[in-house]
Amino acid sequence: MEQIIESVMPYLIIIGTSAAVYIFLIFAIRLFGKKEFSQLSVFDIVFILLISNAVQNSMIAANFTFWGGVTSAVTLFAVNYIFKNIIYKIPKISEWIQGHPVMLIYDGKPLAENMSKAKVSLAELEEATREHGIKTIDNVDLAVLELDGTISIVAEDYTNLIRKRKRRYSNEV
Repeated sequence: MEQIIESVMPYLIIIGTSAAVYIFLIFAIRLFGKKEFSQLSVFDIVFILLISNAVQNSMIAANFTFWGGVTSAVTLFAVNYIFKNIIYKIPKISEWIQGHPVMLIYDGKPLAENMSKAKVSLAELEEATREHGIKTIDNVDLAVLELDGTISIVAEDYTNLIRKRKRRYSNEV
């Protein structure tokens, strides 16, 4: 019996640390805001790759075997599945983790307080309107920062729904 416990223990440690790292990253992403991961710039991709590399060793401890990696991956899939179900079934938790859409423009007027909360600059908003083929913010009936980081824009008395595009950082070259 002791041999079984000794042979299973490394995998239980991998399961525990993988789940803990997953939960930590969810809370860290929420703490730093959805902007950090919803729009993928080159910097964001590099950041995600470095995070994954940094936490990889902590998830599998000293077990660098194939089965250690598989155990960690299966744990991450399972924890992700559980979180998705919790978010689906409990809207308050979903809103806390994912946030909610934020109105940025209403009737041609930028909503400065909402823009500040969402950390969207006027330059970014103007860029989004131009990307949607609209000359000025005055012509926008409604602009909303969606949960996935896109800005949805409705113009011309709400009958001309413009497709959403990913918001980009204004400081990208």
